[in-house]
Amino acid sequence: MTKNQRQHRITELLNSSVISTAAQLVALLQAEGISATQATVTRDLQELGSVKIRNDDGVRQLTLATSPVHSPGVSEHLRRMMGEWALTVELSSNIVVIRTPPGCAHVVASALDRSALGGVLGCVAGDDTIIVIASFERGGASLAKELRAMAGFSSSNKKKGM
Repeated sequence: MTKNQRQHRITELLNSSVISTAAQLVALLQAEGISATQATVTRDLQELGSVKIRNDDGVRQLTLATSPVHSPGVSEHLRRMMGEWALTVELSSNIVVIRTPPGCAHVVASALDRSALGGVLGCVAGDDTIIVIASFERGGASLAKELRAMAGFSSSNKKKGM
């Protein structure tokens, strides 16, 4: 298993379980057949930007600083990025295509990734175009409508005041 794969699995575990220590995380990884020392996991946690918080039940918990569950400003960040950089939002079945000025697609795509917007399977960014894949349950039309609203578009897909 590569470092990136291990860190991805750590991220999944932190988002789905209450984990208080690196030692607990090592045990969970070992239970899945992933070999990692506590020192390695501690370095991974530092690189991922983990923080210790007290959750709603008062229990100390490791979480990622960018975790959508614990970062209420993430949706607002996506709204700002869409409002500032999205030029158009188009739909094709379950695929939503967002156009931005040249060199800006990665900024919006990063905000989309961090937002954990419901029903988004993933997105791919080029220089000025982002392809966003909607889940079957969510549907592309619903996702496109929400993204258009975030960008401040009227029903004609143009920004208000343009």
